[in-house]
Amino acid sequence: MSAGNGAAVRGRAAYLWALPPVALLALFFLYPLALVAQQSFQPDTGGTSLEPYADVLASAAFREALWTTVWLALAATAGCLVLGFALALVIAFVPFPGARAVARFVDVFLSFPSFLITLALLFVYGTVGMANGAWTDLTGDAEGPFRFLTTPWGVLLAEITYFTPFVMRPLLAAFSQLDTAQIEAAGSLGARAPRIVRQIILPEALPALAAGGSLVLVLCLNEFGIVLFTGAKGVTTLPTLVYGKAILESDYPGACVVAVVNVLISVGLYGLYRVVSRRARA
Repeated sequence: MSAGNGAAVRGRAAYLWALPPVALLALFFLYPLALVAQQSFQPDTGGTSLEPYADVLASAAFREALWTTVWLALAATAGCLVLGFALALVIAFVPFPGARAVARFVDVFLSFPSFLITLALLFVYGTVGMANGAWTDLTGDAEGPFRFLTTPWGVLLAEITYFTPFVMRPLLAAFSQLDTAQIEAAGSLGARAPRIVRQIILPEALPALAAGGSLVLVLCLNEFGIVLFTGAKGVTTLPTLVYGKAILESDYPGACVVAVVNVLISVGLYGLYRVVSRRARA
């Protein structure tokens, strides 16, 4: 058998091995997604039209949910980047007992469901939580002052608390590969910590920051459990709007329209990240 025929046989074998996972992907993901997209063009009156899109996109509830989703995701991503970078710096470069255990706890934290973190915050800052209970015990007031958890700021705090480890994990991996000789040389030449961080550590951490920040942004755009468990009044995001239209209003075409918009935003952000990262490497 010639080399050309062997390469062709190996190519056909590779395609055959790829068929099962592609078929499973099409069956369990692409087909339901296609059904959602199809339903978004079928109003309750029957037929196929753009009426569901016109009704949803023209509604004030959708515009408010879109704005709330975007600003919460951007603010949470910024908070996670700042807090995650600071914590990763401390764990990686500040020697203290238990640093290795803390780094491993970050890995464990990634497996926690989002509602569990929100529930923990409710125990601390909820209307009947520990902070309000301690306040009423000290002052004798009937109610405590900590009521921000049911506001957009409470949702923002919960998202930053939950998603910060998603930024820390790639940062810790990047810091573990950093050549410490550069830091030691800079320190011996009199460079202070802020300058070392700005000129040596931060450039090496930028790819990890971009990856972690992009992941957090997409996850925040699609977060449902945190918003639901905080019970924040007046805080409606695109995922909760899908839930409200489908379950509470039985408006399935409208729910599918919102879901399609949410998917397009997420896919668009992923595509933008790929373009930017490819150009940055170039």
